[in-house]
Amino acid sequence: MLKKVFLLLFFISVYVAAKAQSADVVYNQYLDFNLARFQGEQEKTLELGESILPNADKLPEKTRVNFYFGVGKMYEDNEQADKAITYYEIVAKAVPDYYVVHRALGYLYLDKAKQLEKQLSASAGDKTMEAQLSSAYNLNVKMVLPHLEKAQACDPSDDTLAIIKSLYNSINDADGLSTLDSRLKQLSKNCIDILTDR
Repeated sequence: MLKKVFLLLFFISVYVAAKAQSADVVYNQYLDFNLARFQGEQEKTLELGESILPNADKLPEKTRVNFYFGVGKMYEDNEQADKAITYYEIVAKAVPDYYVVHRALGYLYLDKAKQLEKQLSASAGDKTMEAQLSSAYNLNVKMVLPHLEKAQACDPSDDTLAIIKSLYNSINDADGLSTLDSRLKQLSKNCIDILTDR
């Protein structure tokens, strides 16, 4: 019986050590990923980032959020907007006051809205297509606005403010435009500009 207990304890300790070691390996890869990002090595960053993704759950929570922001930026820099949006959305949910991710999301969604606007202009005369594209455009603009508003509230920019107002006008939302200043004031109360790993 004593032999079985020691054997069980041995296997448990080996399992715990293996799990800790794999977490250390993933964290070391994360450090390499950050180094490659800061050195501007896009191919290496992409390779490391994608190799870490399946094991990202082994990173501590705050480190994982920071990693996901880096992955979003990595995909954005590689012109893979949909993948960037996926990881930026994770960060925005985890740290809703981190306005940097909201700015990134706002402008990525804005690019999609501009594409829809071009398609809408090109579909003139086709009532069915116009209705579908108009609906898609309005939905997309409603995705843009909260992100750009958070960014504007925390880091005011005349250009961003002009875009926000233009978007409200483009979807004929006078109420949203009239309450913009009070929303920006409220949103400016909690702003985070740097993510921490720990």
